[in-house]
Amino acid sequence: MPKIVIVYHSGYGHTKKVAEAVLAGTQDAGAESKIVAVGDLDDAAWAELDAADGIIFGAPTYMGGPSADFKKFADASSKPWFAQKWKDKVAAGFTNSATMNGDKFNTITYLVTLAMQHGMLWAGTGMMPSNTKAATRNDLNFVGGFTGLLAQSPADASPDEAPPPGDLETAKAFGARVAAVTARWTGK
Repeated sequence: MPKIVIVYHSGYGHTKKVAEAVLAGTQDAGAESKIVAVGDLDDAAWAELDAADGIIFGAPTYMGGPSADFKKFADASSKPWFAQKWKDKVAAGFTNSATMNGDKFNTITYLVTLAMQHGMLWAGTGMMPSNTKAATRNDLNFVGGFTGLLAQSPADASPDEAPPPGDLETAKAFGARVAAVTARWTGK
């Protein structure tokens, strides 16, 4: 079974909720996986990232890009970058923000670029969007992400209220996809 680490930052708890749903999806698909908040990274967690077959990056979108706390983690990843420790691992990413768009794609593009600098292989959502007249907010991939998972939490909603169930189900499906891609790539 492939080993996947989901490394994320969550300022208010919404992105953590997405990370937990992604984790559930990876585990339901048979991966050995865990989540680590960027603020909890210690030497053991860095070693787990180095030993993982896949890494899923998660950051809220603040002011049109990833949060400063996530960026601090990305900058610190220059040590494994220098040694090419993450080269040829599967990478994927997700973001959450208060608006439906909120320049989420800038955050996803940042995550892709981070993965490419590490020599990783990017896995997108592999999902069609819910873009018909019959679509509802709780359909899979309602926000319409292809490159990475996109979730939305209203600014005045607590983590108990948001993201909505459809986004969390999309996160689970995304986690399962990344686990399947990682298993296929590694042969595990």
